[in-house]
This record gives sequence, structure tokens and C-alpha cells, in this order.
Amino acid sequence: MAGSHVYTDYHPRWLRRQVSTYWWLEKWAYFAFILREMTCLFVAWFVVYLLLMFGAVAGGADRYQQFLAWSASPWVLTLNAASFLFMIYHAITFFVAAPQALVVHVGRRPVPARLVLVGHYLGWAAASTLVAWLLLRPS
Repeated sequence: MAGSHVYTDYHPRWLRRQVSTYWWLEKWAYFAFILREMTCLFVAWFVVYLLLMFGAVAGGADRYQQFLAWSASPWVLTLNAASFLFMIYHAITFFVAAPQALVVHVGRRPVPARLVLVGHYLGWAAASTLVAWLLLRPS
């Protein structure tokens, strides 16, 4: 019978190299990549922390004082300090990757990657300066 297909039990064997669960410990670049991916957990913690703080502020002075007392506990302070360091690592690795991910052109010429990187750092510095000024200015 022309054009009919016959089923067979033959399945090709895939060529797959065995990869260790700890492949990311083999090279610094892999470890740095996984570490950067894990920083999202600390970003999520900061979001939860800010939502808890907003809820405490909305709940009144007593609830906010309870939140401040809880925030002063050693484990929360340690978690926030570690989260801050991981957030800095996250920002720096994001800015280092930005020139490869974001190719800016002026006319038909691409802007050098270093200028894109410097632009990101200047924007970060400007935003940090603005936030510091808003928080530290005399009322």
C-alpha cells in the first residue's frame, strides 16, 4: 500500500552528557550567574518587608511601633543587611550586562558599551542622591 506508515518500536537514543547537580560550582562565571539569579529572593524579601511596613504605617502609630521593634530584632537586621549586599551585587551585575543587552545607536553608529555602562552608573548615583536628599533633608 503506497503512502502508508508502519509503526516501529525503534526510538533513537539521545546523546546526552551527564551533568552534575553542582555544575555551577565548576567555574566562577557559572557560580556568579547562579548567585545573581538567587538575588531575586532578596529582592522579594525587600518587597515583602516594604509591604509589611506600609501595612504597619496604615495601621496606626501603635502598629508602626510594633513593626519597628520587630525590625530591630537581630535576625531581621541581619537579613536586611545581607539583602542590601545582595541587592548591590544584583544592580552591579545588571549594569555590567546592560551594554550587551542594550545596543544604543546615535544615527547609524552604535554608542560604545562603556558609555552605556557609565550612563547606568550615573543614573544610579543620581537616583541615590535624590533619595538620600529626600530622606535626610531637614523638615
